[in-house]
Amino acid sequence: MPSSAVAASAAGLCEFIDASPSPFHVCRTIAEALETDGFVRLDETRAWPGTGGRYYIVRGGSLVAWADPEQAGPFRVVGAHTDSPNLRVKQHPDLTVAGWQLVRLEPYGGAWLNSWLDRELGISGRLSVREGTGLSERLVRIDEPILRVPQLAIHLSEDRRGVTLDPQRHVNAVWGVGSERAAFLDFVAEAAGVDPRAVLGWELMTHDLAPSRVIGAGRDLISAPRLDNQGTCYAGLAAFRAAVENPGDAVPVLAVFDHEEVGSQSDRGAQSELLPTVLERIVLARGGGRAEFLAAVAGSVCASGDMAHATHPNYPERHEPSHGIDINGGPVLKVNQNLRYATDAVGAGAFALACDRAGVPMQRYVHRADLPCGSTIGPMTAARTGMPTVDVGAPQLAMHSAREMMGAADVTAYAAALAAFLAP
Repeated sequence: MPSSAVAASAAGLCEFIDASPSPFHVCRTIAEALETDGFVRLDETRAWPGTGGRYYIVRGGSLVAWADPEQAGPFRVVGAHTDSPNLRVKQHPDLTVAGWQLVRLEPYGGAWLNSWLDRELGISGRLSVREGTGLSERLVRIDEPILRVPQLAIHLSEDRRGVTLDPQRHVNAVWGVGSERAAFLDFVAEAAGVDPRAVLGWELMTHDLAPSRVIGAGRDLISAPRLDNQGTCYAGLAAFRAAVENPGDAVPVLAVFDHEEVGSQSDRGAQSELLPTVLERIVLARGGGRAEFLAAVAGSVCASGDMAHATHPNYPERHEPSHGIDINGGPVLKVNQNLRYATDAVGAGAFALACDRAGVPMQRYVHRADLPCGSTIGPMTAARTGMPTVDVGAPQLAMHSAREMMGAADVTAYAAALAAFLAP
């Protein structure tokens, strides 16, 4: 059985994920935790305090937090992303086919579509609501089994080997039969306590309703949705809170971005000016100028945290030989010579030292050269800020599935390594 610390961290991750079905809910979950530690949310449209303190900002599904005692840099940044592949609601969602009431859905990111079939799905996201002559934002979460994407019966398959799913035709969700049902968006608005006529915009997505669980005969595994990348969001938050209480020689920063799964090119993605702007404003608020900001960034380092591929026991041939990655084997350093990961020798050394200080083992991952390698926020963060950046993660199986799996002990080890990185 795992130790009490490992069990507590594993349970904490499960609670975090179950509280955070969308990127907007991830930010709210993190913000609530930070505020218990005395953090204050700042408004990007207003002047920021000129004294050191604990602050954070939220922009949509992205959040940046920092603790600025009395210095204005250098920075130690842990970055992650709040979004996960899923099925999202189209702008005209209602569809009737053969007497069935459907909701039109489309894949977001690299969703592994087969894994979304025959699951009870809820809805979450945000609504843009008219209030007088202005707009307000309303988070929405429906944890009821209102949607299901049904699989085709094996008897109707041409070769009984299944079908190749067409994302346009095969991932619409059933939510009723007959013709008396209200419009889907009206249903969502009413569930959120909003007049449907006041809803002017929405970002709505499905989520698996099965709760996150600690599993296995030895209670040493976690089965959950959205481990990629809420596993890092949770570990990064735990590390950040620990670093704030025991600071090193740098300003600790936690930056979690939306839209990584679709390229990060948005107002709040890692390719945006969000992180550089926040870091510069921290320096400006403390009385520094552009030169001081550039000097602070030049001495800073970023850890881009995203989940990593554990060696799959049923497909070991899909992994690079001599680079096996073990579940519950410790944090993973990710290296790619073609810069799909940002790790260089300097960043690798910084993370190796952090793992050594934390007393946890470090694993080294390389993707097979004959398979396309995924990427992270790391390369774009390095390019946007000029910071040396290292790509790291915790090992998992079934990445981009509706439900994924990782080791319970890896949650604690990952958080410990990131905490040591943030407080050198």
